[in-house]
Amino acid sequence: MEYIFNSLDFVLSNFLDPKKRIFIGYLFSGFCVALIWTIFIKKLTIINSLKFIFDKRIYFAKSAITDYFIYICNLIIIVFFSPILLTQLTIATLIFELLHSQELINPIYNSLIISSIIPVTFTFCYFVFDDFSKFLVHMLMHRVPILWSFHKVHHSAEVLTPMTVFRTHPIEGIIFILRSTFTQGLIIGFFYYVTSGNLNLVTIVGANIFSFTFHLLGSNLRHSHISISYWKWLEYILISPGQHQIHHSVKKEHHDKNFGVTFAFWDLLFKSLVFSRFDQKLVFGLRKNENSHKYNLIGIYIRPVIESYYILKNFLKLFFYKFDLFLKNNQLNLYKFKKDSKNEIY
Repeated sequence: MEYIFNSLDFVLSNFLDPKKRIFIGYLFSGFCVALIWTIFIKKLTIINSLKFIFDKRIYFAKSAITDYFIYICNLIIIVFFSPILLTQLTIATLIFELLHSQELINPIYNSLIISSIIPVTFTFCYFVFDDFSKFLVHMLMHRVPILWSFHKVHHSAEVLTPMTVFRTHPIEGIIFILRSTFTQGLIIGFFYYVTSGNLNLVTIVGANIFSFTFHLLGSNLRHSHISISYWKWLEYILISPGQHQIHHSVKKEHHDKNFGVTFAFWDLLFKSLVFSRFDQKLVFGLRKNENSHKYNLIGIYIRPVIESYYILKNFLKLFFYKFDLFLKNNQLNLYKFKKDSKNEIY
């Protein structure tokens, strides 16, 4: 019986942790945002709003059920890998020691005013820097073929639910864990040095106040059929649920758009920003030739490894071919140079 309770706790851990997106409090607040939107914007009755929000065709679709299984499988896999992954403390300590070995940046004087604004500044920088690293890695996931072979597991979802955020290949999961470790460790190490150890996050129930606010305002609706759009001026700043749903669209003009998680100005900077439209009709998933293993768990886990192997193999084959060609051309040029030099002497 104790084993069963421990297993349930293991599976439900993300729903009980305010640091996780699918914390039950965020799911409830997302439901409230969706209910207000359907009643006041879509003009549905309360009963019809509830039917629309909890559409069983979405939550019991094959794609959604696959998401649930992937969530459990990935939890088990990450447990085995987590002991060998780097920690934030390792990176933070390294950055702290490196900063101590230079003289360009010095710790700041901790006056009463400075001490009072440090926690807010640190918390904000922590959130923004982390969000930019998510954007950057996400963009690379789409534009680097070997990374796309893993990331397209996420894009194979044909319906979106809050659990779709966990529809990832374990390799992608490890990449994002390492991203988090490096970026957060970097900002922690830097601020710890600059503030001489006077370092605290501003939190609500243990979560970064900015992350808490972002999730509380309906972050889970990004992976849903609730296509909420913001005002256009706001979509220059924040990614709306509708904008992220465009990111999952199969339409060619939507490919490689809206990589941002929280902030939209990263996409604006990299020219990948697209605005959402009220009541947009989108189809989610991949091209037919990429979708053959969308429900098969073995295919979902194995096929990206095989694809990445062939991508790497072809890349190395092309690389060594061009390198060999480069060496041969250089040898030929060297031979000609020696021959011409010899003729000039005589």
